[in-house]
Amino acid sequence: MVLAELVWLVLLAPLAAAVALAAAGRRLGEPRAGWLGTAAVAASFAASLLVLAGLLSLDSQHRAVEVRLFSWVPAGNLAVDAAFLVDPLSVTMILFVTGVSALIHLYSIGYMAGDENYSRFFCYLNLFVFSMLVLVLGNNMLLTFLGWEGVGACSYLLISFWFSDEANAVAGKKAFVTNRVGDFGFLLAMFFAFGAYGTLDYAGILDGHASQSTATAILACLMLGAAGKSAQFPLYVWLPDAMAGPTPVSALIHAATMVTSGVYLLVRFNPLFEQASPWMGELVAAVGLATAAVAATIALAANDIKKVLAYSTISQLGFMFVAVGVGAWTAAIFHMVTHAFFKALLFLGAGSVIHGMAGEQDIRRYGGLARAMPYTATTFAVGTFAIAGVPPLAGFWSKDEILAHTWGANKLLWALLLLAAVLTAFYMSRLLILTFGGSPRWSAGVTPHESPWLMRLPLLALAGLAATAGVLNLPFTHDTEFLGQWLAPVFAGAHAKALGYAGGTKWILGGVAILAAAAGIWAAVSVYARRRVAAEKVERPLFAEAWGFDEAIGDFVGGPGRRAFASVARFDAAVVDGAVRGVAAAVRRTGERLRTAQSGFVRRYALGVAAGAVVLLAYFASRVVW
Repeated sequence: MVLAELVWLVLLAPLAAAVALAAAGRRLGEPRAGWLGTAAVAASFAASLLVLAGLLSLDSQHRAVEVRLFSWVPAGNLAVDAAFLVDPLSVTMILFVTGVSALIHLYSIGYMAGDENYSRFFCYLNLFVFSMLVLVLGNNMLLTFLGWEGVGACSYLLISFWFSDEANAVAGKKAFVTNRVGDFGFLLAMFFAFGAYGTLDYAGILDGHASQSTATAILACLMLGAAGKSAQFPLYVWLPDAMAGPTPVSALIHAATMVTSGVYLLVRFNPLFEQASPWMGELVAAVGLATAAVAATIALAANDIKKVLAYSTISQLGFMFVAVGVGAWTAAIFHMVTHAFFKALLFLGAGSVIHGMAGEQDIRRYGGLARAMPYTATTFAVGTFAIAGVPPLAGFWSKDEILAHTWGANKLLWALLLLAAVLTAFYMSRLLILTFGGSPRWSAGVTPHESPWLMRLPLLALAGLAATAGVLNLPFTHDTEFLGQWLAPVFAGAHAKALGYAGGTKWILGGVAILAAAAGIWAAVSVYARRRVAAEKVERPLFAEAWGFDEAIGDFVGGPGRRAFASVARFDAAVVDGAVRGVAAAVRRTGERLRTAQSGFVRRYALGVAAGAVVLLAYFASRVVW
C-alpha cells in the first residue's frame, strides 16, 4: 500500500506542475514558473528514493510489485489495466530520470531567462518527464506505448520550441516522422504478443512461452521501435538535427529520457532472447556496432559543439545495443546510467559555452575558453574523460564492462567495438582541445564569460556523479557488483552467465581498454594541440557529410519517394476513390430513373393498383383453367 502511494507521487508531481504551468504559467512569470517545474521534478526524485527504500525492504525474490489503478481497456479477450510495475529495473530508471531531469530543470531556470515563452518551456519539460515515467513504470505494453508516444510528442514540442526559425520547425518534424517508423514496429510487436500470449501484461508475456518464430518476430519489431527512439542505424538521422532546440532539451533527450527508452524496452524483454532465434541477438549487436562506429567517424569531423555530442550519444547508444545483443543486460543499464550523468554534464557544459559565447556553436571559433570559463572547462573535462573511458571515472567502468562481455561473446566484435572506443576518446579530446585549449579564435565583439551560479551548480553535481558513479558496479568481486545484484531478479541470472571467465582476464581487458583511451587522447593531442598531423587527414569530407546517408535519404524522399507517393495518391484517387464515386453515381442514376415512377398523382396510383389486380385475377384464372 505504501509503494502504491509513493508511485502515485512519482508521477503526480510533474503532471500536476505541467497542468499548473499550462493554466497559470504566464501569471506566475519568470523565474517562479521555472522554480515550480524544478521543484515538481525534485519532489518526484524524492518520491523515487522512497520507492527504492520500500523495495529494498522486501526480499529480493519479491521485489516486483504491481500497483493497479483501474481497468483501462476491457474489450473482449483484451483486458488492460492502468497499472504500474515497481521492480529493480523500473526503479533504476525512475531514479536517474528524475534525478538528472531535476538538475536540467534547475539549469534551465538560468539558461532560459528572458525567453518570452519561459513558462511554456517548463510545462513541456514537466510533461516530458511525466511521459518518460509512464513509459518505464507501465506494467503492460499498451501503457508503455502511451508513455512512448508521450515522449515523442513532447520531443516534437521541445525540439521545435523556437519554431519561428524554419530549421527548428523542420528538425521537430523530422524527429516526429522518423520516430513514427519505430512506432509502427512497436505496434506490430503488441499485435504479435497478444496473439501469442493472450495478454499485453509483462508478467504474462515474460513468464509465458511462445514459438521461436513468434518470439523472434516480437523482438524484431521491438528492435525497429528501439532503433527509432534510441537513434540506431538507419533511423538515427533525426537525433543530430534535434540539436536545433534549446540546449537543456538536448541534455534531457540525450541523457535521461527519450533515447534511453529503446534500450530499456529491449532489456525489459530479455527473457524473449532465450526463446528467439540466436541470430536475433547477433542482429541487435551488429546494428549497435555499425551505429557506434559510423557515428564515431562522423563526430571526428563535426564542428557544431552540440552535433559532436549528438553523434557521441548515437555512438554510445550503439555500445548499449551491443551489450543487449550479447546478453549483457546489467552492462547495458550500467552504461545507460553513467552515460546519463556524463552526457547531461557535457550538454549542459556545451550550453554554458554557447551562453558565454553569445550563441556561437562552431568550435572552430572557440579556443582558449578555459581562462574565461574555469568552472565550465573543469566540469567539461571531467565529462570528456569519463566518456573517453579514463579510470577511475564512471565511463571507464561501464564501457569496460561492455567490452569485457563482448570479448566473451565474439572476439571480432570486441576488436571493432574497441576501435570505436578509441575514436570516442579521440573526438572528445578534439572537442575539449578546440573549445578550451589553444589561443582564442573568437569573433570580434564576443566576450566569453562564465555562466551564473544556477547553471554552474548542476554542472558541479553532474561532474561529481560522472566521476564516482562507477562504484555502482565495480568488477572486483561479486559483492562490489551492487547494480548486478540489484538487477539480478529481473535478468534471472543472465548477468552471472555473461561474466563467466577468470579475474585475470578482466584485468588484462581493463588494461587494454585503458591503453585504447590513452591512444585516442594522445592522437588528438598530437593533431590538435601539437599540430604534428594535419587535421584534414582526420576530418575527411566523407565524415563531414555524415557518409552522405542523410543526404541520400533526403534525395530519395524528395525524388523517387515523392514520385512513388504521388503514384499511390493517384491510384487512391482514380481507383479507390473512383470506385466509391462510381458506386455513388450508379445509385444516383438508378434513383433518378426510378423517381419518374413516382408522379404524386393519386388517380395514377389507383389506376396502377387496379391494373395490378386485373393482372393477378387473370393469372389465377389461367391457373384454374389449366
